[in-house]
Amino acid sequence: MTAYQKVFGIVNKAVLPAFGVPVINKALGKSMTVVTYTGRRSGKTIELPVAYKRSGDTVTIFVVAPDQKQWWRNFTGEGGPVSLALDGGTRTGHAVSSRDDAGKVAVKVTLDSL
Repeated sequence: MTAYQKVFGIVNKAVLPAFGVPVINKALGKSMTVVTYTGRRSGKTIELPVAYKRSGDTVTIFVVAPDQKQWWRNFTGEGGPVSLALDGGTRTGHAVSSRDDAGKVAVKVTLDSL
């Protein structure tokens, strides 16, 4: 684990509880959410705070510094299931990550129907 990953691991653990505070969640919820998934190798449930953009039933998460992070690799190829804290509850969907020619990574989540 790199120093970068250690620092962001600490930051993530500090930010996650903030989503449980209604006032903070209301402010953060328009641009940030918690993504929950099961690690392909570890089988562990992982929760991460992420920034997102939403258009209807499609949520796009732009991965900052993707070469320093591993989580988005769980969604390469065919992708996989994911849950997001949205709309005052939990929404499930299917996430697929892709890298463009410039090296930028985005994870696109297609939300399941309600």
